[in-house]
Amino acid sequence: MSLKTFLIGSPIESVKEKHERVSKLTGLAVFSSDALSSVAYATEEILLVLVVGAGMVHFSMPIAIGITALIAIVAVSYFQTIHEYPSGGGAYIVAKDNLGDNAGLAAGSALLIDYVLTVSVSISSGVAAITSALPYLHGYTVVICISSLFVITVINLRGVKESGKVFSLPTYMFIFAILTLIGFGFTVNPSAVPHVEHPKDAQTYTSFAMIFLIMRAFSSGCTAMTGIEAVSNGIRAFRQPESKNAGITLVWMAVILGTMFMGITFLTERFHLLPSESETILSQLAKTVFNEGFFYYFIQGTTFLILILAANTSFADFPRLSSIMAQDGFLPRQLANRGDKLVFSNGVIILSIISGILMAAFSGDTHALIPLYAVGVFLSFTLSQGGMVAHWFKYKSKGWVKHMIINATGALTTAVVSVVIAATKFIHGAWMVIIAIPIIMVITKKISQHYQSVSRQLSIENAEPEVEYAHHSVIIPISGLQVAVLNAIKYAKAISNDVSAVYVCLDPAATLRLQSSWQKFGMGVPLVILESPFRSIIEPLMDYIDDVRSCYQKGVITVVLPEFVPRKWWHHLLHNQTAIFIKGIILFKQGVVSTSVPLHLKD
Repeated sequence: MSLKTFLIGSPIESVKEKHERVSKLTGLAVFSSDALSSVAYATEEILLVLVVGAGMVHFSMPIAIGITALIAIVAVSYFQTIHEYPSGGGAYIVAKDNLGDNAGLAAGSALLIDYVLTVSVSISSGVAAITSALPYLHGYTVVICISSLFVITVINLRGVKESGKVFSLPTYMFIFAILTLIGFGFTVNPSAVPHVEHPKDAQTYTSFAMIFLIMRAFSSGCTAMTGIEAVSNGIRAFRQPESKNAGITLVWMAVILGTMFMGITFLTERFHLLPSESETILSQLAKTVFNEGFFYYFIQGTTFLILILAANTSFADFPRLSSIMAQDGFLPRQLANRGDKLVFSNGVIILSIISGILMAAFSGDTHALIPLYAVGVFLSFTLSQGGMVAHWFKYKSKGWVKHMIINATGALTTAVVSVVIAATKFIHGAWMVIIAIPIIMVITKKISQHYQSVSRQLSIENAEPEVEYAHHSVIIPISGLQVAVLNAIKYAKAISNDVSAVYVCLDPAATLRLQSSWQKFGMGVPLVILESPFRSIIEPLMDYIDDVRSCYQKGVITVVLPEFVPRKWWHHLLHNQTAIFIKGIILFKQGVVSTSVPLHLKD
């Protein structure tokens, strides 16, 4: 069994693709883990801003209510998108179809960035949950992050259905743990809980400063909304009827997300909890309700699992989105190919590599990554809903006015939030994402232009009239006289009457011996000796090929390379690989073709 088979299992036949689709319950785990897991840090991100503005922490609940209302608006808007665009693709497809390529590429680029950040933030937050419970692991944060990333990558390479089975139990365990925490939290008397009194000097802040802090806290809390669009991107992963099942899953996700987020924020304010450098808000809340008993560690354990596995939402959607963009010619076509397990494995691997680099660069620090988060996703929200407004206005199907108003409300709301997030997080790192989006758009356009140029040049309609080559010259580079060379000569004489062997002289004595042997074994093929005063083999050979090419402008040259193939892979390391370099250079020479005549060794 190979290492690849051991890690990801045996290949799956293409005809079995429909059997690899997921149910609503499994789909909730696969596509909602990102959104649901964000409740573990969204409230804390709000408080981290408000606690700076002394006496403003009491704004956390109104902010949470506003964010929950926004969740409802966006969920209803995407519910309509799911039924109008059952093929999936989410914001990219909707924006591209209704607002043009530029809008589609902006949405697609924003989502690709957001998916990378989702992996980084989710895993970093999960590790933070463990280090809160086990502080002695703080020094191993990056190692744990990268190890967790590797495990998730391998699981996703095993297929959507199999990864769904792995992720379902931790997701539902987390939902149970948080709802239980909220339920028991209401039974605890706040006066019996020791806490630090919040300062009450908010009046010392100007109105503008207060508004700015509230807006910044709101934008930080909007991380709770990342991942809502995931279901609309992965509709094709659901069992039939795909749109109906995806829509129901989206509703489940929005209700559960809103309930958990509101519950955690309410209890955090009720018990007067404040952010700590060494312990998460969720850990403090669980410790307040359950002390340090079994259920406290159960909550921390399930939080670690859901946050680590929340990265799976990106692993489900990044490869799908990149495959759709690749099919449209905006990303490398390799991303459109399915792997052995019917997943877009190239996308999975690329996402893993970029996310790993990001976590290592930011030392697995969640708070350092959060400012980069949610900028792109709200831009995609806005473009998606704006595209749906244009869609309803264009086709005017039944009930189009009502549907258009819903999507217009979503577009306007998310547009305002996008501006707020960009403005309040700009100097804290959002500028990197704002700059990265247009850069990726430019790259995708360059890729598209290249593919269009290639398609145009390869089109049969643009082919020149059939004209045979005026001449065919064959050149055989040799390093000596042996069986592989004789085989190459036989092949060369079979395809052309103009054959010559070329030897680069590095040792005059060896050259004399070769010339002597060539008269006997050269099979009548002329031997050309090239001088190389600087001991280079490639340069004199290429100059000779260019000279021959200049003599036959309408002809073709075939460079026949005699090669012997060792039986064992490590034997290759013991021999020069000059032929590989020759092939690489010839590839860029017009009118010159290279071919190998292999001699397979037995031992």
